[in-house]
Parts: sequence; structure tokens; C-alpha cells
Amino acid sequence: MDGHDNISNAWAALKLVRMAIETPAGVLPSEEAVVLLYGPEPIHKGEALAKAIIETVEKLTPLPTALIRGEP
Repeated sequence: MDGHDNISNAWAALKLVRMAIETPAGVLPSEEAVVLLYGPEPIHKGEALAKAIIETVEKLTPLPTALIRGEP
């Protein structure tokens, strides 16, 4: 597997994660908004996905936000 394959796999994996969390929660910005807000690289999409997952957990969990985020 070369670097191009790795990048293609990374984008595909991020797309799958997006599909898994996009519909029920409604907290994930559009693909275009992610590029504008975070940047165009896979790491930027990953950051947007992570924030959306945290927001979803916060909506669905009665725990204080600090506990979910691992803050003291």
C-alpha cells in the first residue's frame, strides 16, 4: 500500500464516520462548511467529526460536560 492508498483510505474512513453520526444528531456541519471552518485535510475533517461526536454525547447523556470531556 502506498501513500496515495493510505490517503484514499483515510478519506473513506472519515466518510463512513460522517455517515454514522450525521443523520441522527444534526450537529455536523456540511462538507463545505467543514472545509471553511476547519480546513481541507483529513485531520480537519477528523476534528469536525470529533467535535460532533462530543456534542452528540452531551445531548444524549445527562452527565456534566466536564466529565464527558475528561476535565477535572
